[in-house]
Amino acid sequence: MKAAVHRAYGAPDVVHVEDVATPMLGPKQVLVRVHATAVTAADSRIRAARFPRGYGLIARALFGLRRPRRPVLGWVASGVVEAVGARVEGFAVGDEVCGTTGLGAGCHAELAALPTKRLVHLPAGVTHEQAAGVLFGGATALYFLRDVGSVQPGQTVLVNGASGAIGTNAVQLAKHFGAEVTAVASAANATLLKELGADHVVDYALTPVAGLSERFDVVLDTVGNLGRDTGRRLLTPDGVLLQAVADLSDNLLARGNVKAGTTPERAEDFATLLDLVAEGRLVVVNSHVLPLEDIVRAHEIADSGRKVGNVVVVP
Repeated sequence: MKAAVHRAYGAPDVVHVEDVATPMLGPKQVLVRVHATAVTAADSRIRAARFPRGYGLIARALFGLRRPRRPVLGWVASGVVEAVGARVEGFAVGDEVCGTTGLGAGCHAELAALPTKRLVHLPAGVTHEQAAGVLFGGATALYFLRDVGSVQPGQTVLVNGASGAIGTNAVQLAKHFGAEVTAVASAANATLLKELGADHVVDYALTPVAGLSERFDVVLDTVGNLGRDTGRRLLTPDGVLLQAVADLSDNLLARGNVKAGTTPERAEDFATLLDLVAEGRLVVVNSHVLPLEDIVRAHEIADSGRKVGNVVVVP
């Protein structure tokens, strides 16, 4: 099968397409013919060995000290089941499914092995491209806003980095939960964010987020540039700062009204997101849909810092 492979850390052009062996199936895995996958910030960071501060040695030990231990990246896939493991229940050959791999990666390929605990059936009316686009950023936004921040109707929510994969979902989910939403992004994305439901849009080039005079019940930082002290100054007395992108010290020191951590990959959360997409309540923003042969371009977009929504790759 064809797959996008990187055998060294570095710039986007270290990734190339080549023929590799079909992945072996574990007893509780399914083999998926990938119709769509995504190039996420995680893929970009791992490819470049550009890890959050404090995680360098830990990440190198996990992903490969001198060279990548997992040469095929990609954590999200949507496609059709081609084979099932010996102990698989609830999924059969021919099912349309989507899910994530956990640490296994391997989705930037024609075929990928996915564990059934992170797999769901694709609802009617949801395309593979939509599914591949929503799971990474959507699951993160859902977890932080619903489970960690407990956003309630009538609250005020600030989304820093509102035009990215997490942010475009966060704006919509915060509105879905009944909040008044302020989105921080570039002026070029103001119209999109208004269409997604933002009540207010702040152009960070004109008004740095740290300089805002308003105070918010929930501040979600999807970029990692606020910091604990800056974020706290934006909060109401009972407000909470949610750090969806955090370095080691942010994670270790998050307490009280500052929350950080890793998003769990739960099938029930994927099902919730996909149902919202099927019902038309959540719009998946895929700014680029590229063939696997354009994987370098996909990584360049992910590296640019100006990615809007998701970059989806179709093997």
